[in-house]
Amino acid sequence: MKVKGTIHWVSVPHAKETEIRLYDRLFNDENPAASENFKESINPDSLKISKAFIEPDLLNAIPGKGYQFIRLGYFTLDTSSKPDHLVFNRTVGLKDSWAKEVKKGIIINKGRQLLPFC
Repeated sequence: MKVKGTIHWVSVPHAKETEIRLYDRLFNDENPAASENFKESINPDSLKISKAFIEPDLLNAIPGKGYQFIRLGYFTLDTSSKPDHLVFNRTVGLKDSWAKEVKKGIIINKGRQLLPFC
């Protein structure tokens, strides 16, 4: 059997709390400039801040190096992190639902049909 990956679980008694920032696309419309008021196209969920628990070794995380968090994506240490308050930013998600919609050929958004950007 060929192993494609390994899941590493965090020990509850040894886990460290951290802040994670989940960035998503800034606009709900593919072309916000086409709307009369681009502010109506702003995605209110473009940034979600959550708490997470990490293994103690990540207290030595290096800014710019990628770390995969299970089922969430790849993260890097934020440059504003402090030793007593680590912050990780998601750089790449594991699933991209927007790309999936583009592959279908037509995107439906707020009752309007949008053609995929080529």
